[in-house]
Amino acid sequence: MWTRKELKEKGKKAFLFNYWKTVLVSLVLVILVIGTSGSVAGRGRSNPANDRGEKSAVTTMTETAEDTINEHSLGNKQVELPPAAKAVLAVLAVIVGIVGVGSALAFMAFLVNPFEVGCRRFFLRNLNQKAKFSEVAFAFDNNYLNIVKICFFMTIYTFLWGLLLIIPGIIKSYEYRMIPYILADHPDMSQKEVFAKSKELMKGQKWRAFVLDVSFIGWGIFFLLSARVLGVLYVTPYRDMTNAALYERLEYGNLAAEENN
Repeated sequence: MWTRKELKEKGKKAFLFNYWKTVLVSLVLVILVIGTSGSVAGRGRSNPANDRGEKSAVTTMTETAEDTINEHSLGNKQVELPPAAKAVLAVLAVIVGIVGVGSALAFMAFLVNPFEVGCRRFFLRNLNQKAKFSEVAFAFDNNYLNIVKICFFMTIYTFLWGLLLIIPGIIKSYEYRMIPYILADHPDMSQKEVFAKSKELMKGQKWRAFVLDVSFIGWGIFFLLSARVLGVLYVTPYRDMTNAALYERLEYGNLAAEENN
């Protein structure tokens, strides 16, 4: 059985032992994964502005095009946009939105997710030795397409569960939490095996992992007060290394702890 203190101590020690490389890898992970995830989520979900009575992006694009055409008048008489033209503009706006979301998903599937697996591998190896920065490219040289496929389905499943209700989506995200680490450790495992293993590792551990995440909230306050400098230089890499320590403990159990003593 693991404790938060144990994981945090190991994560902090490993992080400080290879400080600048860990900071750099954590920064890469933040820029790629969180930035792209936010972009896809923002395009894929309903616009929160609609809940406040504001216009959606499609409606805004359509009305902007319509207003542009209506501003052109013949003499003092404005030209009214025909209903058919309005429908065409709406369809074009939807197509543009779909293409945008599709492009973001493709970018995430073929570039971001493999880099995330590489970053997770760096953190895992960095727990017990000074890892090399080149580990971030691990997925591109080790069963790349298998990693792309599994991470893509992980993203889709998490999104679909999130559409049902918030709580099931959160629960599933914790169930799938170990998938990038498993792929970093075992890139040749099949999709069925990876999902089953992550589920097995997180069985009875979801709440404890959630509490581990919550334990970093205090650091998050300092992160905001320091204009995010503290987050980049300390909090984020510290948390990343602690999460890697969680996987190591769940996967290798007491063996990992004994080897480090």
